[in-house]
Amino acid sequence: MVERIGTCRVLGEIGSGGMAVVYEAIQEPLNRRVAIKALKPSIAIDSQFAERFEREAHFMASLQHENILHVIDFLKDGRSMFIIMEYVDGIDLYDLLERSPRLPADVAAIVTLQLARGLDYAHFRGIIHRDIKPANIMVSMQGDVKLMDFGIARHERFGDLTETGTGLGTPSYMSPEQILGDKLDFRSDLFSVGIVLYQMLTGRKPFVEDETRTVMQKIRLDRYESPKKMGVEVPRKLERIMARCLQKMPANRYPTTQALIDDLTEFLAPRVPMSHNARLVMFLHEIGVMTGEQTDEVLSAVAPRVLRRGQRESGFLWNVAKWQAAALAMLLLSGLTVQAATGHWSGPPAGEAPAVLDVDEAGRLTVSADPWAHVHVDGVHVLTTPAANAISLAPGRHYVKYVNPYFAPVEHIVTIEAGEELHDRATLTQPLSVVETAEAAP
Repeated sequence: MVERIGTCRVLGEIGSGGMAVVYEAIQEPLNRRVAIKALKPSIAIDSQFAERFEREAHFMASLQHENILHVIDFLKDGRSMFIIMEYVDGIDLYDLLERSPRLPADVAAIVTLQLARGLDYAHFRGIIHRDIKPANIMVSMQGDVKLMDFGIARHERFGDLTETGTGLGTPSYMSPEQILGDKLDFRSDLFSVGIVLYQMLTGRKPFVEDETRTVMQKIRLDRYESPKKMGVEVPRKLERIMARCLQKMPANRYPTTQALIDDLTEFLAPRVPMSHNARLVMFLHEIGVMTGEQTDEVLSAVAPRVLRRGQRESGFLWNVAKWQAAALAMLLLSGLTVQAATGHWSGPPAGEAPAVLDVDEAGRLTVSADPWAHVHVDGVHVLTTPAANAISLAPGRHYVKYVNPYFAPVEHIVTIEAGEELHDRATLTQPLSVVETAEAAP
């Protein structure tokens, strides 16, 4: 393995593809970690692959956006080429989907929104990515989504490096026109975004080869199976967004990438009352990508108001700051569960706060809400969903109320038993009137 590249000291190999190897390195003059993409020695410096590699460096260097991987430098050394890029501490979407094949709807929408923002920036500058797929999407430990690998990107001012009628890309994520080798515009990338969104929501790709058709034939000719038929519940608005991206005819997709961004923003507004980055960080913690300590460190930097209510070996509580953003709610007290009981809501005992005991004496309560809610237990605000960790409560009956300023509240009675676990879930479906919504807003 090479030990030095320019002013960078190589630490080790972190990935390899057909054309290049990626190393982790330290850029010594600035003492910062970088990633270096090196053209493989087997690729001739005067080949079409080398030309494509250099073009990738120029494309990425021209795109300075928070959702696109930044290029720091490009080096030629004899018969070698190197792209020096920012190092992203995180996980690519391919590996993330290996850990969690189906993502929560809000998480999938946030990933898609950040991806669309990066693409909109590139599309405005005439660049089409042409290889949108999970392996080219990074989710960082800071909750950023980064689009990578512009190796087969195309600029409208430059010719292709392929013959007419030849498609480049990953077959399962290609648009119909890309498969046919037709001239592409930004709407081809939107089709690929729709495929990635479908996969995040359902746990499978929309077009899968079988004994009757290849994946390319299915993309061109067949309609994907609806999530509902697969037994997967997807919010109707998000399913409409996905369906519009996956239209066979480019003219039927979104007219601009910004239009897709607008719909995703509207979908997320009532569902994620916090920083989108913070929500992604929370999810990475939930699936074990980040430890509690790592998550605590990141969120303490992004949340304007953070209250720790106790700390054990695997969690923490984040108090959500009002509307605008950056707040979360998580309580770290070893797991919880609850037993839901039916009955008419009569309100919490007057003047009493929920009794919180030591873990050994407590019952365990976890809660979730669709789309999201402030959760009150026995009249006291405890957390705001989504929250992965639990609430420790004394055995007995407790009153749980889910409040969202856009919907009528939902009220449950739960009965907790010492040492037992149960999950309580609320679905808020009855919208409030405009007047009621204004009154409910903090």
